[in-house]
Amino acid sequence: MTSSASSVHGATGAQDAPAPLHLRPAPTGLGRRRALRALGGGTLVAGAAATGVATGPAAAAASRTRRPRRWNATPVASRADRHLLNRFTYGITPDLVEEVTRLGGPAWFEAQVAAATADPGAADRLVAGWWPDLSLTGVEVLARHTAGTRSLWLLMDDYAQRALARRIVSPHQVLEVMTEFWENHLHVPVAADNMGVLRVEYGDRVRAHALGRFEDLLHATTTHPAMLAYLNNNSSTRWHPNENLGRELLELHTVGVGNHTEDDIKDAARVLTGWTFTWGEFETRFRADWHATGAVDVCGFAHANTDATGKDAVGAMLTYLAHHPATARRIATKLVMTFVDAESVPEGLVDRLAQAYLEHDTAIVPVLRVLVASPEFARAVDRRLRDADDDVVATYRVLGVRLTRPRNEASAARQLRSQAASLGLSPFAWPRPDGQPLGNRAWASPTRALASMTVHWQMASRTWPVVDVVHPTMTQLVPEGRLRFDQLVDHLSRRLLGRTASRSLLKAATAATRIGPGVRVDSRDRRLAAGWAQLVAAVLDSPEFYYH
Repeated sequence: MTSSASSVHGATGAQDAPAPLHLRPAPTGLGRRRALRALGGGTLVAGAAATGVATGPAAAAASRTRRPRRWNATPVASRADRHLLNRFTYGITPDLVEEVTRLGGPAWFEAQVAAATADPGAADRLVAGWWPDLSLTGVEVLARHTAGTRSLWLLMDDYAQRALARRIVSPHQVLEVMTEFWENHLHVPVAADNMGVLRVEYGDRVRAHALGRFEDLLHATTTHPAMLAYLNNNSSTRWHPNENLGRELLELHTVGVGNHTEDDIKDAARVLTGWTFTWGEFETRFRADWHATGAVDVCGFAHANTDATGKDAVGAMLTYLAHHPATARRIATKLVMTFVDAESVPEGLVDRLAQAYLEHDTAIVPVLRVLVASPEFARAVDRRLRDADDDVVATYRVLGVRLTRPRNEASAARQLRSQAASLGLSPFAWPRPDGQPLGNRAWASPTRALASMTVHWQMASRTWPVVDVVHPTMTQLVPEGRLRFDQLVDHLSRRLLGRTASRSLLKAATAATRIGPGVRVDSRDRRLAAGWAQLVAAVLDSPEFYYH
């Protein structure tokens, strides 16, 4: 695992072409410098990785700042409900606050699961036709690539951008979150050789099972052409078994390191021999003449694996591995690292989630119910640092930026991947099969903080992207009538961060705009208009945005 976002960017930079269009650097004016100092300077992300708050002299100065007056006309969710929304959505919006307040956190979660199960295509209808090449078959994609009409690289850009757009617009946020979780767990990089022909349909399969049973998901992905090609199983034969897929199946996808032997890997590889696909058709098939027969034992799974039963052996092995207690603990651990704490994993919670997983036939929703009801989850408020994807998507969502149908490559919907890449990593571009890092440390670097500030400034100042996108105006974000500046800061904190304003945020806001806390302002105020972008950026640059 990499230890900084800058090293991640170095590992994947060659994969991130084409470069973002017309990106403007963050301003170097005194307003944002003062705001950054008020928020804790370099401690914002890198130094505050463990605590999520500003530290040092800035924190002491903030403690002496008068507490902002409240603007109660802008509602916020309870602390517990805000925590649930922060973990299982990509950014809190006014509509989400209304929903979770009306229903309560547990009922909101159940409603999300029910709605996603009943209508999984809701997000796709909102972006229908925006990336038409994603609806092509692998045969059509390859023909267009071969003819020079459109490359596989650009198709994978489309795939990443559609995923980010779904997360921005989808009413089924829990579905989007769990789709990302499983695509990372069963990771197939979009930059792998010729993956553009295979990767879209693979992602669709993952999404279809994101709220279902892991057993079904494992069956759907292990012998999919994308997985077979990425881990070289498409050329694995009885004469030359390739162990890549057998190794990652055990080490990453199921039982985990320490719960299998090299002999287990060899036998898993033998079971998988003969599972391939024909280039140009891209449909999984089993070649009995390539299959290595003979008895196998994989982590306690015993099978005769004869000429007559060899084809069935892989399905039986996957079912066995999906129900293995070590797999239950591995899935439970990944869930805890994603939604609770990646640095200090509470083993008691892992035990309870693993038990729920086995008791419910590998179904994931019952496991999530145990997780969100746990005291460990309740205590983990604001401990997770947003990664590159989450930062960009949350910025769009909390600001209320609206994407419209893209007309060209400068359109906002076609710049989403570049925006995420500028923070250190493109979606689905992590080059190894283990998936991108889950811990905070991978994203807690000065390089990432500066990159985030650039994106936040571009969005706050409405300077990029500007094509096929609707940015909210100051008039739309400022409450009607006159109010004190500290009340405006509290309103923006509630709207963008889902919580009341802190002393340190008020201090940063006054430093950025040079408007005092007690000064009365309104949507026509020239001083406010002059410092509006700096004010919004100061809120987005706060620890309360980075940590969720």
